[in-house]
Amino acid sequence: MVRFAGVMAGVLVVVATLAGQERKGVTVELAGCKATTPADWREEPLPPKSLRMMQFKLPKAEGDPEDAELALFVLRGGGAVEANLKRQEAKFEIPPGVKREDAIQLEKFSFGGKYEAYLQDIRGIYLKKFPPFAPDAKITRVPDYRQLYVIFEVQENGGTIVYSMTLLGPAKTVEKHKKAFVDWVKSFK
Repeated sequence: MVRFAGVMAGVLVVVATLAGQERKGVTVELAGCKATTPADWREEPLPPKSLRMMQFKLPKAEGDPEDAELALFVLRGGGAVEANLKRQEAKFEIPPGVKREDAIQLEKFSFGGKYEAYLQDIRGIYLKKFPPFAPDAKITRVPDYRQLYVIFEVQENGGTIVYSMTLLGPAKTVEKHKKAFVDWVKSFK
């Protein structure tokens, strides 16, 4: 059975399930490119008024306190790629004694064979804000966190659409899922 989970801002989400078989991944379409998530990524409902198009929980590594979270965004006019990369860096503090180039890596790649994309890998102390966008938000410093962030732009109908994915969580849990995440991101066709 195939069910259409939703269409938003040119993004088609198809969930495929076969009766009597184990759970399969979710097929995600971004900018006309499709890929299916690993089966152990659990799609989560979106909070009200969310800017997210989809979100998933990725199971925690042994000994970690919580699961990792993967959020997918599609924003019309969402700002320049470089400014978004800097905003992601600002969510982290580099631990004392760690060089910036060891804490933050950036890789350029082709998303779906069509779009110039970036994969940013940040490790350090996560500056968790609540509420996230409030100027006077309470900040909690969470050590040993990691984020894998993917971003690319698409020019469409005279405007820019920014697609991004944020995999965030305890460092060991993100490391556990890094290969599957990178493989998934690079499998979009």
